Amino acid sequence: MRFTSDSGQQRYDALVRVASRTVVGLDFDGTLSPIVDDPGRAHIHPDAPEVLMELAEEVAAIAVITGRPARQALDLGGLEEVGDALEAAGKELFVFGQYGNERWSSGQRRIRGARPPRGLATFERDLPRALRRADASDAYVEDKGLAVAVHTRRLPDPEGAFDRLLPPLRELADRHGLVLEPGKSVIEVRSAGSHKGLVVHRLAAVLDAEGFLFAGDDLGDVEAFEAVEELAERGVAALRVCSASDEQSALVTLSDVVVHGPEGVLELLRRLATDARAARRTP
Repeated sequence: MRFTSDSGQQRYDALVRVASRTVVGLDFDGTLSPIVDDPGRAHIHPDAPEVLMELAEEVAAIAVITGRPARQALDLGGLEEVGDALEAAGKELFVFGQYGNERWSSGQRRIRGARPPRGLATFERDLPRALRRADASDAYVEDKGLAVAVHTRRLPDPEGAFDRLLPPLRELADRHGLVLEPGKSVIEVRSAGSHKGLVVHRLAAVLDAEGFLFAGDDLGDVEAFEAVEELAERGVAALRVCSASDEQSALVTLSDVVVHGPEGVLELLRRLATDARAARRTP
């Protein structure tokens, strides 16, 4: 765990002081779950449920905000069971899937989502030709229902295939009125109008948050980091946590705290719970 500046330490201390009115937002892949070649095997870190339950005793709410479909995140993370535990403690767990286009909470237990965006079906129709032209026909294409993700991790040259695919897929997405989101050996195409930053602002407003922590690891989390900084400018105690790895460090320069992968994230959350508990008990 490393603070990127003196102000990072100060922001953490301020967050501890308002922990009971703080919302903790967490990405899934690379933050709660290690990055793996097969996205269907990206199970949550085994220590995460225990840490989240401990943390829930000290904060206002916890939200998982991911590009994955909400149902995937719930199943791979065992998050419904975590939600049960939080409900018993009088707290709520939120899961926002597909960059906020899908919503679930432990209080409502039903996934609410948008319809597939216009242009997605025709994008998928044209996608195989674009893959062939970029010599990446064997890339794994994941249909998320509201988005399509093209994974290059399994290819012989993941970085080369990613670089070849990015321009033609961006052009194809633009042609069909969609937006492109690059990540770690993955290119996701989805509808415009929703991103993690909007979710951060929505949660902060609805829950009247006095503090907000967001932890992420990839370019898809940039808008969330920007939203947290906007909250800080309004006087909210705010902390941006980068879950850095050997292959991705895009958020380091935007963060207040840098940790190494899911284990580092959980270590920070444990520390936050411990420090908040100590502050609460201090006269």
